Parts: sequence; C-alpha cells; structure tokens
Amino acid sequence: MTYRTFYWLTVLLPAIIIGGFEFVRHDFLLPYISMETGNVYITLLTLFLSFLFANWMFRTIERMNAKLVEEQARRAVYEERERLARELHDGIAQSLFFLNVKLKQGNLDEARIAVSAIDNHVRQAIFNLRSLPEEGSLEQRLEKWLGQWNALSGVEVTTDIKVRDNFFTPAEEVQLFGIIQEAFANIRKHAQARHAWIQLVTREPGHWRLTVEDDGIGIADVEADSKKYGLSMMQDRAKQLQADIQIGTRSEGGTIIRLVSRKGGKQL
Repeated sequence: MTYRTFYWLTVLLPAIIIGGFEFVRHDFLLPYISMETGNVYITLLTLFLSFLFANWMFRTIERMNAKLVEEQARRAVYEERERLARELHDGIAQSLFFLNVKLKQGNLDEARIAVSAIDNHVRQAIFNLRSLPEEGSLEQRLEKWLGQWNALSGVEVTTDIKVRDNFFTPAEEVQLFGIIQEAFANIRKHAQARHAWIQLVTREPGHWRLTVEDDGIGIADVEADSKKYGLSMMQDRAKQLQADIQIGTRSEGGTIIRLVSRKGGKQL
C-alpha cells in the first residue's frame, strides 16, 4: 500500500463515516433516535472507527519503514563492497604495472617490494570485505573489527566508544565505518606506529565526535599526501555525514584525525 492511498483514506474516511451515519439517521432512524442521542452515537462511532483505522495505518507504516531501513542498510553495504572492489582493482593494477616494469629492468629488489605491496592490498581488502558490519550494534562491530585489526597489524589500540542505540542511520554507519577503516589502514601502512587511539562519542541527537590518533611518524604535508593516504576519500565521507574533519600532527608526535558533526551546532 502506498502513501498516496493512506492520504486519500485519511481524507475520505471521516467524511464517509459521519456523512453516512447522518444520512441513515435522518432518513431511517429519526423517529427512534433523538438528535442528542444521535450526536452521542456519531461521536462514539467516529472515535471507535478512527482508533481502529489509526492503529491499522500506523502498524502498516511501521512495517513499511522497517523494510525501507533494511533495504537502505543492504544498499549501503553493497555500495561499500563495490568501493572496496574498485580500490582493490586499482591498487593491484598499479602494483602489477610497477612489477612488470621492474622485472623487465631486471631489478629484483624493487620487484619484491611490488609483490609485497600486492600482498598487502589483497590482505587489507579481504579483511575489510569480511569485516563489513551487518549485525549487532555499531559499538560491538567496531570493537570486534578493531580487535581483528590489532591482531593483523600488531599495533596496540585503546578504544573509547560510546554510541547510543540507533543514533546513526544504516547509511551513516557505513560511511563512518569506512572512515575508521581508512584511518586505521593508513596507520598500519604508513605511520610506523606502536599505539593507536580511537574515541567515538555521541551526545544529543545529531551531535557526535570521532577522534583517531597514533604515535607514528606523522604526515608532513596533509594536502600533498591527501591522495597517497586516501584522505580525500575520508573528506568526501565526512561531507556526506555533515561533519567537519581536521587532520594534523599530535603535539606528542604522530597523526590525529578528528571529525565533529555540524548537526548539533555545539562543540564537544
């Protein structure tokens, strides 16, 4: 049933109930029912039928919305898998081209580096594809993924994740998860870090903050390295989340990435 059908039912049903009862009362029941009694009856009848209709209508809308949310979640996960597949294809294609050039030049050392890069691309892509969230709360899925990332990278992770249930939509969760995956992939590949930190906190509706830090070598020039480190992708995702993103160097050394939602209009 469509929303247009609900619209017309809402418009026409009260008129049909009240008009129909008044027609029957004036034509057939007037000798038996007084005007005062008829007014009471029509009020009670309208209230009872309106209650039944509203209860049925809102249950139907709730089921439709549940199906819509489920479909949005599936679509968001599918789009993320497509993005990871493209990223895997591009990364391997570049590494294979580099490998082919070095083999023709007889440079075996750099060829080994290219093979290692391909292996890393494949391992990271498989890890991300297996880790795409579909069940459980966002907090549970992040904790599980970060535990797996720690085992894969050997970098210690300190987490501070406090997310209210159903705070993010399924599409927002996929975008946020993608930012976290990219940030931690950069730490594993480039930072040479021994420790990483992540904090994700939510406050009133629409207001949240994400911070990812590491104690690695840092990024000398964020703008120059934006393509290398996939930072432009994180910036695009932040834009879709209506969040401001800041990428810089920690005072203790290393890199810090901070996202703050613009929806809340306050600072955390």
